[in-house]
Amino acid sequence: MEQYFSATQKMEQEVMFPSLLRGVFPQDGADPATGGPADLYEHYQLLKAIKPVVERGLASVTDQSPTSNADADTAPYDGIDGNLEERLSHHMNGLQQVLTDLTKNTKALTRRYSQILEEINLGEGQSSS
Repeated sequence: MEQYFSATQKMEQEVMFPSLLRGVFPQDGADPATGGPADLYEHYQLLKAIKPVVERGLASVTDQSPTSNADADTAPYDGIDGNLEERLSHHMNGLQQVLTDLTKNTKALTRRYSQILEEINLGEGQSSS
């Protein structure tokens, strides 16, 4: 999780002009027609929107639960399907994979933004010669 927060913090510090990401598509061959974010600007907005959710963690999910904690504490154990340890392991693995993917996407976006800035700087250097 620390890698995700570090990558997100770096992205926020480096991406000073997110509008430069408009019309720039991921270099990983992602197809915008698949329903995901179309360009890196939309990726940036999505990654920024996800960050507070990750920071709050499960607290926001449990706060919105329709049943109160008192109801949950008094509910009898009814042998809910499966082994709790296995279910927890499955969800933790899934969470780890999501955080790994978010970290990769954040780092890729930050690298691409740096490349865009370099291209702009090179273009300015050539036009002033």
